[in-house]
Amino acid sequence: MRPGEPFAVLAHGIGSQHDLPISPFYAFAGAFTALFVSFLALALLWSASRFRGDRSGIALPAGFQRVADAPATRLTLRGLGLAATLAVLLFLLLGPDDPARNPAPGSVYVLLWVGLVPGSLLLGPVWRLLSPLRALHRLLSPLRHRASPLWHRASPLRHRASRIRRPRPARPLPARLGQWPAAAGLFAFTWLELVSPHPASTTTLLIALTGYAAVQLLLAARFGERWFAVGDAFEAYSALLAALSPLGRRSDGRLVLRNPFHGLDATPERPGLVATACVLLGSTAYDGFSDNPSWINAIQTSPLGHTPAATLGLLGSIALVAALYCLCAAVTRLVCGPHPGPLTAFAHSLVPIALGYLVAHYFSLLVVEGPRTVIMALGTDNAPEPLSPLDPGALAALQVIAVVTGHVLGVIAAHDRSVRLFPPAKAVAGQLPMLALMITYTVGGLSLLLN
Repeated sequence: MRPGEPFAVLAHGIGSQHDLPISPFYAFAGAFTALFVSFLALALLWSASRFRGDRSGIALPAGFQRVADAPATRLTLRGLGLAATLAVLLFLLLGPDDPARNPAPGSVYVLLWVGLVPGSLLLGPVWRLLSPLRALHRLLSPLRHRASPLWHRASPLRHRASRIRRPRPARPLPARLGQWPAAAGLFAFTWLELVSPHPASTTTLLIALTGYAAVQLLLAARFGERWFAVGDAFEAYSALLAALSPLGRRSDGRLVLRNPFHGLDATPERPGLVATACVLLGSTAYDGFSDNPSWINAIQTSPLGHTPAATLGLLGSIALVAALYCLCAAVTRLVCGPHPGPLTAFAHSLVPIALGYLVAHYFSLLVVEGPRTVIMALGTDNAPEPLSPLDPGALAALQVIAVVTGHVLGVIAAHDRSVRLFPPAKAVAGQLPMLALMITYTVGGLSLLLN
């Protein structure tokens, strides 16, 4: 997005505010203290794995589960998702091409993208239930599978034609595919939000959303509904954050209340998990420095042009985050020896870090622009201007606490996995590379907020 566009506050959030009213010295000192104290405490007091993944949790009442899993409940939620999607499409088609008067951009970049964070943390993978793509797939599947009864009563030639017309069964998803499609989709969305020349344009959004939906539905028609779990960027994003929700589902299907660390431990270790987490981390980091005057001057004067230079910046930010993590995994393997899934074994520990960055960068955006978007969508005139509930000092403290807490939770998750994978003599030593990675990420995250 070019500087000066009216939608800049929506696309860039508050992650790149500089000169926040908090001392950098105290922020860094507090962060290092929290990380070192948590690491030492874990090394001394945590010698055996305590997290049990999807085998843990206190079962909720059977009546609650019956209501939650009832077909009527699922149908209602799908209907709400479809209705909201239709409303956004109507605003894009019929509304003004002005983000100050059209709620569609705010609905996509704030209510959907940022709103999925608290929604998934509180209620689990909500996008799976609200997804208009899943609803459309289920609506279209009977139309594709339906065969005219006349063909079955006709001649052998027509009966043969009926067999030819019958759709083939869904193909199995290649195991090596993993979450790579979702990682690619997340990158495409963050590119649209942070790099594309006119992210709030109704034409841009309409083309992007309809194109994305068409691709997803075509692939779901080929691979079945299970495609969305690994192919829909928003569903993978919601599911990843929902790992930290206190509301979860046990391996036996029961809805439970659980320690969020158990849910985090149950994060599937599949290809593309690291890429998905690194896209979240790297794109949020890019959002943090993308309106820095030095960066703005660099991309405006680049011989490549604004958009190509900004694209390289986004790619570079994600690549740096991924390279640091891969280096950490390689050093861990060198120190502790071979272990299963050298890259994915500790990838779940990146989730709370990504969550901390998302809260720090987008809290103010959600509480200010979210209500404004709803007010516009309802057509309310003369409504009071939404204000942030926090003053600048409290907002700065929240940002620092979110970043540091995310890294401390990452240290805990990684330590528990380490004592499970490695013998006691190597478990603590194997965590030193991860501690170094957490410190590096913390320095980078706080620097973006405070400098």
